[in-house]
Amino acid sequence: MAQIRLDKFISERTEYTRSQIKQLAAKGSVKVDGTAVKRADVKIDPETAAVSVCGTEISAQRYRYILLNKPEGYVCSTNDNDGESVMKLVPPEMRTKNMFPAGRLDKDSLGALLITDDGGLAHRMLAPKSHVPKIYIVKLDRPFQSNYVDLFKNGVALKDNERCLPAKVKSLENTENMAFIEICEGKYHQVKRMFAALGNKVVGLHRWRIGNVELDESLEEGEFRPLTQEEIDNLVK
Repeated sequence: MAQIRLDKFISERTEYTRSQIKQLAAKGSVKVDGTAVKRADVKIDPETAAVSVCGTEISAQRYRYILLNKPEGYVCSTNDNDGESVMKLVPPEMRTKNMFPAGRLDKDSLGALLITDDGGLAHRMLAPKSHVPKIYIVKLDRPFQSNYVDLFKNGVALKDNERCLPAKVKSLENTENMAFIEICEGKYHQVKRMFAALGNKVVGLHRWRIGNVELDESLEEGEFRPLTQEEIDNLVK
């Protein structure tokens, strides 16, 4: 693989700016294959070089893909203007400057959230034409109605007359007001608006799955894990 500058390699994979990397290198805090490198513009092989900054190894992987079990009270944003950002739940050594939540969950919603710096993948994944399914567990204010199945299958017309793509819905066994819903688009507050258009109200929303990426039962609220290579490959496809 073609060699690239050391500062470019680090800046693409961390939150450090190139000027910060230059300063750290001058202090001996940047190492390549265990040896301090004083110049940040040296060329390295990104696939074989072992790079560390201030003792922390920098992953050779170009992009980061993290599955977060989003807790209630956090906003899917890269800043705190509207509340505490989910990005605070990702430790600094895992973050990059271009990382963002791909596919929003409301502040009071829970569950699977993909955080990445791969904008191309996020765009393809969220595009309705890609038909990447998102599966939610919803709690309704009123009992689930059997006619919801056909109404969702035919595409729910929202109160502003915007029509959703066909979706799948079914009630949870032995419950009155719990349901699974699968959609392949991501309109603003879509699940809540779909049920509202049918005269019901979502009082709890938990995203369980994004494409082939399923929320681990062992992953507590606020915890995260990197995606496996198989999960990444399937999302890319």
